Amino acid sequence: MAVLLLDVMSTLVHEPFLHEVPAFLGRDLRELRRELSIDAWVDFECGRIDEATFAARFFRDGRAWDYDGLVTMLRGAYRYLDGIEPLLAELRAAGHAMHALSNYPVWYRIIDEVLDLSRFLSWQFVSCLTGVRKPDAAAYLGAASALDVAPAACVFVDDRDDNCAAARAVGMDAIRFESAAALRGSLAQRNLLPQA
Repeated sequence: MAVLLLDVMSTLVHEPFLHEVPAFLGRDLRELRRELSIDAWVDFECGRIDEATFAARFFRDGRAWDYDGLVTMLRGAYRYLDGIEPLLAELRAAGHAMHALSNYPVWYRIIDEVLDLSRFLSWQFVSCLTGVRKPDAAAYLGAASALDVAPAACVFVDDRDDNCAAARAVGMDAIRFESAAALRGSLAQRNLLPQA
């Protein structure tokens, strides 16, 4: 059985930041990226600040905004990507251990409330819990160490090339996510699922 380390956003779950968040805030994505504080987001993802502090620091200029409304919007925006839920069910039935290896804040709890992703995987390697973000090598090595497996025993899946390259650099197999069908094919090639 394989140990699967799975990115969540844009790999398993729809990423609202690209469309729904800018629309909620009345800005296009390029505008929003200029106005928000990247440092606040990184601190939030690493669990160094709480939600109230993040809300206060979200915009560089410290303006007031509707954080509670954003969270409500996110709750309605999270959904499985096409084909992912049955694929996760197939992997679980095959006996593979699955763990999220995700850069994300405490909002992962909302994802789980909405989608019940914990039916399939554990959330122990979310950056807000570990304090480490991909592509830092410590994110991958820390997960392998906590699971008491060699990096080579892990298969990492992510939609970003840089995160996959970092996983390979520490000795993990890595699959760049493109679609559920392509991922299933890649897993079948590794004899982790039967050929379709």
